[in-house]
Amino acid sequence: MALDIEHVRSIVERVAASRDLEVVELEFHGGGKSRMLRVFIDKPGGVTHEDCANVSHEVGTILDVEDAVPGGSYLLEVSSPGLDRKLARPEDYQRSIGSLVKVTTREPVAGNRHFQGRLEAFQDGCLTLDLNLNPKNGKKGSHPPVAHRIEIELRNVERANLVPEI
Repeated sequence: MALDIEHVRSIVERVAASRDLEVVELEFHGGGKSRMLRVFIDKPGGVTHEDCANVSHEVGTILDVEDAVPGGSYLLEVSSPGLDRKLARPEDYQRSIGSLVKVTTREPVAGNRHFQGRLEAFQDGCLTLDLNLNPKNGKKGSHPPVAHRIEIELRNVERANLVPEI
């Protein structure tokens, strides 16, 4: 019997919601004895080790009782998405407006597939990035940074992540 990832997702989301947490991402990797279910959770202000431990314990118990991960042993890992969290769903982009992001597109946009800039807007399935094009050399007399905006359709995004600003 194959893993029903949507059933697993519903269990994880139910447990997370009961603790005012959001399920950011769910991944299932591996095969045989080296299978891993990764759950990434978040909340405003960030998650704690206690949040992760509580979700792991409760989700693990439910998954085992319901035999929702058939085929024997697996490792359950519950953690925060990290500072460079992946952006995948429209909600991720909406929540990240104003943040610095790195985007790789499937098809080139304006002759390029790789972009880094501030997420200025997300509307109607389209993200707007404000790119700061700084001159390569810092020589005196060089032009100031040029503000440049680019629009990318979400369906053209291959990969997108937040860029930590420290």
